[in-house]
Amino acid sequence: MAAPPNLIAAVDEARQWDRLMRMAQLGAIPGDGVNRPCLSPLDREARRLLIGWARELGLTVATDGLANLFLRHEGTDPDAAPVLTGSHMDSQPNGGRFDGIWGVLAGLEAVQAIREAGIATRRPIEVVAWTNEEGGRFAPGCMGSMAWSGFRPADSWDSVTDAAGTTFRAALEEHLAAEADLPRRPFGTPRPHAYVEAHIEQGPRLEAGGLDIGIVTGIQGSRWFTVEIHGRTDHAGTTPLGQRKDAVQDMLRAIAALNALTHDPADVLRFTVGRVEVFPNASNTVANLARFSIDLRHPDKDVLLKRGDAIPGVIQAALRGCTATVTETFHALPVTFRPEVPDAVERAAAAQGLKSLRMPSGAFHDAQFLVPLCPSGMIFVPCRDGVSHHPSEYSSPEQLARGTRVLAAALVELAGA
Repeated sequence: MAAPPNLIAAVDEARQWDRLMRMAQLGAIPGDGVNRPCLSPLDREARRLLIGWARELGLTVATDGLANLFLRHEGTDPDAAPVLTGSHMDSQPNGGRFDGIWGVLAGLEAVQAIREAGIATRRPIEVVAWTNEEGGRFAPGCMGSMAWSGFRPADSWDSVTDAAGTTFRAALEEHLAAEADLPRRPFGTPRPHAYVEAHIEQGPRLEAGGLDIGIVTGIQGSRWFTVEIHGRTDHAGTTPLGQRKDAVQDMLRAIAALNALTHDPADVLRFTVGRVEVFPNASNTVANLARFSIDLRHPDKDVLLKRGDAIPGVIQAALRGCTATVTETFHALPVTFRPEVPDAVERAAAAQGLKSLRMPSGAFHDAQFLVPLCPSGMIFVPCRDGVSHHPSEYSSPEQLARGTRVLAAALVELAGA
């Protein structure tokens, strides 16, 4: 189904770019980056800016118990299940200007183009900004979409703390109080007809292939762990090495053993230690505690389960004098998107003469947790050198506008013009 030409023309490249750059000022860091933690004053400022734009368009605004934010464009049948589109507004601490936030603003631009083109959809369209997708301040990520979809209970992360010791529940309550003027609705309502998420690729395939659009077919599975190595503090100058319970040295042994466990000649499995903390963190004291994170990903469920389940035993076997506590903090098996949304995206790209590729996502996204509720899918656009989670992250205005035009056409098809 080809989208009406006036819809494609109504997507305003300059307007979308201007909104992106205005959002990028909220939490701007050197190098064109962004540090906008979830449930922070900067997050609230960004949300208020988004809400202002939505209200100017005549959209209604609501939130829920995890602060997920919904902007609703009404359909001719207000009782019909809505089509959802969106992403997230929080960033990594050393993040870029496009990860997440473009998906939210692409949804807003697509809805504005639909309205300006005079297209009436039978189903409502809702733009959603999910809470804490990144997990940069509170781990794990995707808390908002997991709670909304019923994947995890909403109180699962109440005691999770950030680096300053603030609990997720305390930050959430402060945030909800600041947005007490917004209507609040129950999780999972209304149940969606479909979900489409636009995102930069965060990888090199589209750019390397000279392609415009990635049609995402599924998302590989992820498992996150926190490991604590417990040793004993001793004097660095007087305690013989053979008598030490050195948490740092045993942490290094554990990581080396994990590298062997996760070695993959095909380079498909992803194993990352991204965060390390050492206590008491004094240069002349043997560490009594070393804490590190594990991020394990693979598109094959069996591989993910087998390697992940082996982690505690491999760590324990590698230690010499210390003990270990291994806690799994996130577990999401691989998902494959049903054909309805990817097919609609493919038709929209083809009708606009854009070069596309069907591809899986290596990164996890909120779309992963909508799969049990409705047909879901994602639209990728290229990003320069495949870089993301870094201030140099970049997609051009033209690339982003192409993605938004595909999104607008797919939304019109899914919402039933």
